Amino acid sequence: MAAGAHPVTLSPHVPELGALELLLDVVATGSIGAAGRRHGISQQAASARLRTMERQVGVAVLDRQARGSRLTEAGTAFAAWAARVVEAAADLDAGLAALRNEGAARLRVAASMTVAEHLVPGWLAALRRQGGGPQITLTATNSATVADLVRAGEVDLGLVEGPDLLADLAQVVVATDQLVLVVAPDHPWSRRRRPVDAGLLARTPLVTREPGSGTRTALERALGAPGPPPVMELSTATAVREAVRAGLGPAVLSRLTVAGDLREHRVVEVPVSAIDLTRQLRAVWVGPTKGPPAGAARDLLLVATARGLPSPVAGSPRSRTLG
Repeated sequence: MAAGAHPVTLSPHVPELGALELLLDVVATGSIGAAGRRHGISQQAASARLRTMERQVGVAVLDRQARGSRLTEAGTAFAAWAARVVEAAADLDAGLAALRNEGAARLRVAASMTVAEHLVPGWLAALRRQGGGPQITLTATNSATVADLVRAGEVDLGLVEGPDLLADLAQVVVATDQLVLVVAPDHPWSRRRRPVDAGLLARTPLVTREPGSGTRTALERALGAPGPPPVMELSTATAVREAVRAGLGPAVLSRLTVAGDLREHRVVEVPVSAIDLTRQLRAVWVGPTKGPPAGAARDLLLVATARGLPSPVAGSPRSRTLG
């Protein structure tokens, strides 16, 4: 749980991760026996474990038949939720492996806070599913420091979210992000009928990240100038989000950072007008005048861009594709 976040107490009806994985293997194979073999246990042991889970959650999950096992109506919904939990656990596992830096690292990565927290774990998990993936050392910091680490040769690949093209570095776009203006539910802007325009936003003290943060730099560039002194200046997006929830003031944050809070109505998105708050998330590296990075860095970028053909950054003399 992030520092400052409200604790979440799970009920005793939430099963342990291994039981969820076993259930999903039953769904994949159609057989309790086959799922048990994947887990190195007998059919009887697997069936007993699943019955224990059903008693714990309080609903019948499986319809056991002679020709195999099928999900009940309740089990269908439960399995969908279980799949999300197992996927999140796999992302956590991959992220922790990178942070532990077990063995000799083959790839040193520095990522801006938003990218490191919300995107990198999934990319690492995908690499592992493809065949283990490289050993990765991950440094999470602000975008300006990421670029400095790349230039100094202290990391092999940087992932940044600022608007600067960094023309001295090779780079590709790996994702597009949207900044959103958010306030606490009891803030006057939460009931505002008209969008906040660029002029009003530029005059309003905000809760912000520190100078050098990609989010702060992107906002200042979109507004055309720095705003008034911030209400509070914090070093992580999580801390900014918690300050907004506490009612300390509005903030402009990545939608990735506040997606869960928006769904749960812990913060409210305020529409804005006359300002473009989209931004590109980019990978940067020191390399030859032509071609993508080699080896593990290329593998990570292919996963990050999904299609394998990222868009070059317009206007950068050293922009690359991975074709």
